Amino acid sequence: MARRPGGVMGPLVTPFNADESLDVPGFEANVRAHLAAGLDGVLVAGSTGEAALLGDDERRTLLAAARRLVPSDRILLAGTGAESTRQCVARCRDASAAGADAALVVAPHYYTNAMTPEAISAHFTRVADESPIPILLYNIPKYTHFRLEPELVAALAQHPNIIGMKDSSGDVVRLQSIIDAAPSEFILYSGSSRALTAAMAVGCHGAITGSGNYVPELVLQTLEAAKSDPVKARKLQKRLSAVSADVEAHGVPGVKAAAKAAGLDPGHPREPLTRLSRGVETSIAKLI
Repeated sequence: MARRPGGVMGPLVTPFNADESLDVPGFEANVRAHLAAGLDGVLVAGSTGEAALLGDDERRTLLAAARRLVPSDRILLAGTGAESTRQCVARCRDASAAGADAALVVAPHYYTNAMTPEAISAHFTRVADESPIPILLYNIPKYTHFRLEPELVAALAQHPNIIGMKDSSGDVVRLQSIIDAAPSEFILYSGSSRALTAAMAVGCHGAITGSGNYVPELVLQTLEAAKSDPVKARKLQKRLSAVSADVEAHGVPGVKAAAKAAGLDPGHPREPLTRLSRGVETSIAKLI
């Protein structure tokens, strides 16, 4: 890898044209905006990037575009999760070929009842064995409908090619259990804007959060204050929590509306996601 992950990563939105095709120039403008804001890297094809609605060719196109712009001293992270282990491995290989530094891997979750700890462990172990680039686990119970348990994460963290995890649960107690059980070099990102300072207090290394698309400076300031100035951090966290709660209550369409108000080129959501009403978009714009 070019450098050790950490800091704030921007989970890029994916802009689409009116016919739902990729807006690559708009995507490139967003990458430049993230880098100009001082973020430590970008995530392509994450939840905020509508990964579930992207084809594999589109993922490759976006990664290639990002790699042309992201310098070697920043991180390019690729979302590669898939419902089959085989496809996840193929996406990791595609990401490596496109120049990604690491892969963020959400667990398969369509067959939820079959996703026992043994099945999840076998999935991540095979992906880690066969991926040419390091992987990070992705815990997002809102979408998977189950959690990666601390004991499972601690066991997977022993694999030399599993280097960290993004946790979007907002459950800081569980996050601390993982930090206490995993090796010291295991890298942990908070995916919850509202739990950022608490996550940093228990030993998290950084953030990959949707609010990086519309208030990147506030996310950076909150993260920095959490390291050395608890009073300032609490004040910043209050602001960050308030704005992110109002925006992210509307999901990806809310993030896209906020990103547009912040000067990015997010386009509209891809169906079946729908654009917000004009009134809600105006309210979000005023908030930003």
